[in-house]
Amino acid sequence: MTIAGNLFVPKNLDRRTTAPAIIVGHPMGAVKEQSSNLYAQKLAEQGFVTLSFDLPFWGESEGQPRNAVVPELYADSFSAAVDFLSTQALVNAQNIGVLGICGSGSFALSAAQIDPRMKAIATVSMYDMGAANRDGLRNGVSLDQRKKVLAEAAKQRFAEFTGKPIAYTGGTVTELSADTHPIQREFYDFYRTARGQFTPPGQPEIPTTQLTLSSNAAFMNFYPFAAIETISPRPLLFIAGSEAHSIEFSEDAYALAAEPKELVIVPGAGHVDLYDRTNLIPFGKLTDFFRGNLS
Repeated sequence: MTIAGNLFVPKNLDRRTTAPAIIVGHPMGAVKEQSSNLYAQKLAEQGFVTLSFDLPFWGESEGQPRNAVVPELYADSFSAAVDFLSTQALVNAQNIGVLGICGSGSFALSAAQIDPRMKAIATVSMYDMGAANRDGLRNGVSLDQRKKVLAEAAKQRFAEFTGKPIAYTGGTVTELSADTHPIQREFYDFYRTARGQFTPPGQPEIPTTQLTLSSNAAFMNFYPFAAIETISPRPLLFIAGSEAHSIEFSEDAYALAAEPKELVIVPGAGHVDLYDRTNLIPFGKLTDFFRGNLS
């Protein structure tokens, strides 16, 4: 399966030497043009070779059906990115870090638990995609509600097996109404406006963030923090906004991780603010973290 990505190289890089590299994963349901390219560019300006890529089944990467949920392959794509960077003459293969935004934070952590080549791991506005689907925010999903979701996914899976069209679920709304939830409004302001809207080539009929209904149940079996303490002694950095609805996931991961670890809370920032608000994103902290641990 071919994975598509953008490679960013510092303009003034001394090509007689090798440089540390950082892999950047996009928010869940997004594509590389939505947030991760920005981070990759900003970190390249600080001297890192960076790689922003589309998760399999998303954007310009291969995988059918489009927007399928396959957490194991999402995590494995970070290791595939390490493979690719390790072949580049400009990259020091012993100094490769990982940055995961939103859902990619959980995929990066999952990958790092079994891939020691990832020397430093950072997350921004992380979502634990397993817990978010099993339990909801602040444990707001009951067992009965979970079972209903699983039943609907199983029903749709069989429908598609017998020739019915693919169905999509969740994601960011395409229109606002008077009763649209504030969190949906937050995502809408990014994904459905000129601020962050992007249509992957050849996929105008499927908005980003919308998942296939039949595969969404796969997140129920995804536990990205299961062995997070085994990443130590490689360093971990968790960044979240003080106003982010998702802050619980960064706090949970920080509590479970072993040293060295750091939790940075950005005052006044919401979850989506850290996708693209350059006045709020602590690029200086990220630069210091990776520069201090990839050398």
